[in-house]
Amino acid sequence: MAAFRTDLGIDLGTATTLVYVKNRGIVLNEPSVVAIDQNTNKFLAVGEEARRMLGRTPGNIIAIRPMKDGVISNYHITERMLKYFITKAVGRTFFKPRVIVCVPSGVTEVEKRAVLEASNHAGARKTFLIEEPIAAAIGAGIDITEPNGNMIVDIGGGTTDVAVISLGGIVISQSLKIAGDEFDEYITRYIRKKHNMMIGERSAEELKISIGTVYPREKEVYMDVRGRNLLTGLPRTVKISSSELLEAMEEPMDNIIQVIHSVLEKTPPELAADIGDRGIFLTGGGALIHGIDKLIRERTGIKVNIVEDPVGAVAIGTGRALDWVNLLESDSVDSDAIRTNI
Repeated sequence: MAAFRTDLGIDLGTATTLVYVKNRGIVLNEPSVVAIDQNTNKFLAVGEEARRMLGRTPGNIIAIRPMKDGVISNYHITERMLKYFITKAVGRTFFKPRVIVCVPSGVTEVEKRAVLEASNHAGARKTFLIEEPIAAAIGAGIDITEPNGNMIVDIGGGTTDVAVISLGGIVISQSLKIAGDEFDEYITRYIRKKHNMMIGERSAEELKISIGTVYPREKEVYMDVRGRNLLTGLPRTVKISSSELLEAMEEPMDNIIQVIHSVLEKTPPELAADIGDRGIFLTGGGALIHGIDKLIRERTGIKVNIVEDPVGAVAIGTGRALDWVNLLESDSVDSDAIRTNI
């Protein structure tokens, strides 16, 4: 019977949800956005289609992100969104899948319970949890079972997780609610203050991806962005430079580096020596921001390795952890009571 069942690894992120199917790899990568008709409470769109509606919907339709800062902020919508993604990934099947979902390292027991229950109600037979830094390390190809210190910095959409891993567990970690979404907010705030113009979150994200930088570029790059003039209320286009984004993103980046410093200061000397030799491993979408590796290396004096697939690393690691689920099956614990971190 097990041969007919499909096991899933889910990176349930604030900005993006990725689904890994065992033996198939990542089969789904869509924004964690849902569009709902408030009058009928009906789902109109999920994922990329819903993301295109952000900031563009009429009064009765809202496009919302049910995840905030790496945890569930709207339980019922998250459950329905998960059900949609699970069905889209594996199709309609008689056999419910076992699911591993990754969570930030700093989540509370209540937040874990919410993820477990949402996953089970969305169609999982059993749900297990794995902490993001562990999943990211596995996805990056690091052998976490060895007695060596490895530092993972996972910069996602809602949280930045910094952890030192050894012998298959987290020795020390810290989770910060500053990540990709916060960068977008700082960019929006900066343009409002400097250019008297309001831009949407999609425009801020496009600026960050296209010309954003946290380290001075050798050659200045520019991008036109459209928004609403706050003085006249009329549409307006402004040319934004990469040096302006460097200034806009400076404060949240400083906060992330402070957390990296804090974790390094608390790391046992032997493991700190390992990190000095191996370097820091960067994962998550934030690892793709221009110059982030150079800035961290300059501030810490430690080499920085951007993993091969930073965006998919957590989902890949979560999926690979499916090989260990059989070890957990012997626990005769009801799925909505599991408190397992792999």
